[in-house]
Amino acid sequence: MQGVLDERLLMAALEQSYNAVVVTEPQLDGPGPRIRYVNAAFEQMTGYRREELIGQTPAMLQGPATDPEELQRLRRQLEQGEFFEGSAVNYRKDGRPYHVQWSISPVLDDDGVVTAWLSIQRDVTRERQLEQEARLLSTAVEASAASILITDPEGRIVYVNRGFEQITGYRRDEVIGQSPRLLSFGEQSRRFYSDLWSTLERGETFRGTFVNRDRHGRRFYLQQSITPVLGDHGEVIRYVGTGKDITERVRIEDELKRAATTDALTGLANRLSFEQLLEREYERARRYDCPLSLVMFDLDLFKDINDQHGHEAGDAVLRALAGLVLANVRTADTVARWGGEEFMILLPETGLRSAEILAEKLRERVAAHRFAHGDPVTASFGVSALREDDTRKDLLRRVDEALYRAKHLGRDRVACLNS
Repeated sequence: MQGVLDERLLMAALEQSYNAVVVTEPQLDGPGPRIRYVNAAFEQMTGYRREELIGQTPAMLQGPATDPEELQRLRRQLEQGEFFEGSAVNYRKDGRPYHVQWSISPVLDDDGVVTAWLSIQRDVTRERQLEQEARLLSTAVEASAASILITDPEGRIVYVNRGFEQITGYRRDEVIGQSPRLLSFGEQSRRFYSDLWSTLERGETFRGTFVNRDRHGRRFYLQQSITPVLGDHGEVIRYVGTGKDITERVRIEDELKRAATTDALTGLANRLSFEQLLEREYERARRYDCPLSLVMFDLDLFKDINDQHGHEAGDAVLRALAGLVLANVRTADTVARWGGEEFMILLPETGLRSAEILAEKLRERVAAHRFAHGDPVTASFGVSALREDDTRKDLLRRVDEALYRAKHLGRDRVACLNS
């Protein structure tokens, strides 16, 4: 009675197993061992009903993609009465291939004679597909020209691709375990990093341009997306960063910006950019009730220099004058070529008297400077400061009138006008 019960329990366990189970006869000669038993999981895996399988050999499941060398290895080990473990491609009833992983054990009687073969099988098709997809993805990631970086939740680098190595100059083994901060050029604001982390903490992708430093200390710009990868319980398990080197694009954009805002001859701000800066400083002076002054100047009798020494000499004088003035103003001040031989200086946080002192210093420096063409050069200066009821046009008009007055009074002098 106990033996019958044990047999029923065994059969129930086999039928309910998630693994496919097949039992075959012991004979290996001829077409191979015939199938005695299959469980429900084996039927589901192969698409055959039990009655279609009993009495057949496992060869019915083989096809063009089944590896003959694997079958030969299987036969050799079974002939030795050994345990076998391997994998192969088999075919379902509808002709679709599947990858099967199997283990085959001999069933021995009391005398050690093989009475059957017990095979436990598992369909690993999906696993193989995932492995193949992972290999393809890994190949694509490695071959990508983009920088790809993965960190753990604490921000330590766990993976970089060849694109990262090429862009940064760092080898993989030099950065694994390091923080991406080793690339920082130190120019990003606190607000930038605050936005980055608040975005990631919401589980969203952050996109931005990072100013970085490569292994050799050179600055480069990386347009980067950083995405948090979440685990089953919503916790961050990785951060993935993908970036494109846009250094050349930034350089071209900077050159175009400079060309649009800079005077080509002198390298000073041009009239358009000066007017834009003046508008901003005017609004700031009004909002915070702070002083603002303008100095306008031009070279006296500049036409004579061009006529007597040629336009190349005249251009050299303008370039030298620009350098001389820049060397004597603050970094907060803006010097612009207003047109021809006329120049303008924007002086934030500067009252009329301080602007007049600067203009007088510049006048003296110009008069004392030895320009390349050899003849003395002088300049006339007009100075004006922002009044309470001034518009920008009022300030510009008044400094122009001040320059005209300096010219009218004999040149090589400073004239102030604030009434």
